Amino acid sequence: MSQVRLEQITKSFGSVTVIPPLDLEIADREFVVLVGPSGCGKTTTLRMIAGLETASSGTVRIGERDVTDLRPGLRNCSMVFQNYALYPHMTVAENIGYGMKVRGTAKADIEKSVAEAARILNLGAYLNRKPSALSGGQRQRVAIGRAIVRQPDVFLFDEPLSNLDAKLRIEMRTEIKLLHRRLQTTAVYVTHDQVEAMTMADRVVVMNQGRIEQAADPITLYEAPSNLFVAAFIGAPSMNFVEGLLERGDGGLWFRADEGIAVKIPDARADKLGAFVGQAVVLGIRPEHTMSSEVDAPRLTLQVRDIEPLGPHTLALGRVGQATFTGQIHAASPVRPDDTIEVPIEAQKMHFFLKQTGMAIGR
Repeated sequence: MSQVRLEQITKSFGSVTVIPPLDLEIADREFVVLVGPSGCGKTTTLRMIAGLETASSGTVRIGERDVTDLRPGLRNCSMVFQNYALYPHMTVAENIGYGMKVRGTAKADIEKSVAEAARILNLGAYLNRKPSALSGGQRQRVAIGRAIVRQPDVFLFDEPLSNLDAKLRIEMRTEIKLLHRRLQTTAVYVTHDQVEAMTMADRVVVMNQGRIEQAADPITLYEAPSNLFVAAFIGAPSMNFVEGLLERGDGGLWFRADEGIAVKIPDARADKLGAFVGQAVVLGIRPEHTMSSEVDAPRLTLQVRDIEPLGPHTLALGRVGQATFTGQIHAASPVRPDDTIEVPIEAQKMHFFLKQTGMAIGR
């Protein structure tokens, strides 16, 4: 079993606490991605699992073992770094097998393990080359190969794709996912890229200021963010937010904001939102949910400031009332900057958050 459990772990640097008490359980063979903005604590958390940082308090468990006080080499974790960390004077084969050589593994066993890792990662033709003769993607494969031969309980990835160009990042994302399925090991992956997180993970852990904002599968994060931070962080382009009030009148429950903005809440949602009448709330709507085909769809008036053609559709950027807003329109639409248009929103896709706490309501 390669379950990872963090139990009330904290990390402080001097008088500054960067990780307040944090609990996280990662199941055996699960691929979990820690995501969040720079400085949110995701890499520090990963390094505490690896033993490269010592937890100030709390417990780190891998399987049935308490590894809190064990040095990194005794935890049976393999870590893949952002900068590859390859030895420039060694060949690919020597880099992959170096850890085994240091541990005194027999030469024949090293060669066998290196050959198997090279086969899995399509590196067989490059085993005698030096890192300087490889592309960025090939170097990252070598770093992953070095991790594979250790046969670790847990793979740890610290932003391994951030140095690659966009096209290669997409390719390597797929390779790492396929590798995880093949090896059936537990993996913890750190990135600041929410697209990377959403496309790779079994479960995404969204972090902010050392705390876990929400941990869920990608679809749940997208469809049911627990608070404003997660709603804003997950999704590209970002969710739109309009501040206003919930009010009763004109035969139902309404969201109303400045400059005459009024959106009728569907009856199916009104029962759950009724308890928040009179309170300041934030309406959230994703750009991709502003093309409803329903005749009676709620509509928002968008003052267009710019247009971004994206092939199959176009983004119209501007303002709804005082709020910055991005709507998705048909690629063939004649809309131009400085136009004012009505965007039909998908009422069932609306999100609501309490302004005071930022927490989601009415779900």
